[in-house]
Amino acid sequence: MVFNSVVFALFLAVILVVYWRTPARRRNIILLAGSYVFYGWWDYRFLSLLAISTVVDFYVGKRIYGTVEESRRKRWLLLSVAVNLGILAIFKYSGFFVDSLSALTSSIGFGELSPALRVVLPVGISFYTFQTMSYSFDIFRHRIDPTRSLIDFGTYVAYFPQLVAGPIERASRLLPQIETYERPKPRGDRLVAGIGLIAVGFFKKVVLADGVAGVANAVFAEPAGFSGISTLVGVLAFAIQIYGDFAGYTDIARGVSKLLGIDLVLNFSEPYLARNITEFWRRWHISLSDWLRDYLYIPLGGNRGSTLATYRNLMVTMLLGGLWHGASWNFVLWGGLHGAYLVVHKLTRRGAVDSGPLRWTHAPSIIVTFLFVNVAWVFFRADTFSGAWQVLRNIFTMADGATSLSDLVLVAVLGVATLVVDLGNRVGADAVSLMRRSPALAGAAAAIVIAAVIVFSGGTPEPFIYFQF
Repeated sequence: MVFNSVVFALFLAVILVVYWRTPARRRNIILLAGSYVFYGWWDYRFLSLLAISTVVDFYVGKRIYGTVEESRRKRWLLLSVAVNLGILAIFKYSGFFVDSLSALTSSIGFGELSPALRVVLPVGISFYTFQTMSYSFDIFRHRIDPTRSLIDFGTYVAYFPQLVAGPIERASRLLPQIETYERPKPRGDRLVAGIGLIAVGFFKKVVLADGVAGVANAVFAEPAGFSGISTLVGVLAFAIQIYGDFAGYTDIARGVSKLLGIDLVLNFSEPYLARNITEFWRRWHISLSDWLRDYLYIPLGGNRGSTLATYRNLMVTMLLGGLWHGASWNFVLWGGLHGAYLVVHKLTRRGAVDSGPLRWTHAPSIIVTFLFVNVAWVFFRADTFSGAWQVLRNIFTMADGATSLSDLVLVAVLGVATLVVDLGNRVGADAVSLMRRSPALAGAAAAIVIAAVIVFSGGTPEPFIYFQF
């Protein structure tokens, strides 16, 4: 079940009516049941994986909390890690490992391996396994106490608005909201904010992301047939697509959550206005960046050791972060590029991050950061190394080939729209207040969003990119 579908609209309407008509202490049962219906709509068989992660970490958390001996506490934590990473290894990375080994054996003359079984990738598996593992880690570190209710914990793990594409919520933040049965009802500012986030999310997805998807898909499918300019336009189109797609999903998830009386963490904060690569990772997919920092980078040693050790820890973190995104060497290289960017930034600026309001004088650093991010996006989007190199070769040699003026205009228009939406985040609270005082303005804004969605939604809806992760 996807957000941009009639089925989800009907599902959400039923959930909201039943949820708010149910006594407060039983609402988590509705949320849990609804979340399992939402996830099982795609393939009910993978509900078992969700249930395994839930049950294992619920009981592991209790054992860690109730155990005094440090070695036994570590063994319980290792059980959580082994189960969750084991699920990931089997269902997400088994094919990748076999294919990589097959390529290696073939290159040294032993022939290719033929896997006996290809495993289907469950939607959102990377998100909920990271979320459940963080619960065990936080109990181990004495940051939280385990929840007493399996229903509450199951709701935390399977909570449908953010289940398949995040944000990755910490138990310390989301679980207390789930355990608090008396939640704020969607009235006044909360209702306006919820509906507003959903509308903006659909605008980002349907207008921005889906609007340029055809341009990006065509260029990356057959880059050899495009000119350098058209290839560059295709790369910029993908930058808009992935931002609109992922940030749009997050906005819809946050908006739906507000209607349920729950607040989700902010996952994007004007990432393409970052003034350096360190700041970019504090603005892009914030919940993953924070997770990698707290549960991987810092345990590896962070910046507590030598300078060389710090750079090693950065590279390992970003390489594994790239692998988290997908079972492909392209994703590993994408993570490695960002790791190298971060190392260079620390070398040249000692890790300094600009703070304070944006000014026109920041434009050069914003543009340079955006260009480097786009070079890395090429490897994220391309299906193969050869395809990625062809895209980069087209751009840097200004290759001859077909050039589409209409695509250039479309990307330019939606690129400006992306910046407008980003800058609009700065005045979001004021805009909500103004719209409440002026129904005419609220109606005009809603009409513009609806018109844009209708105009751009004529084709086949594009699936959310991050569903594959």
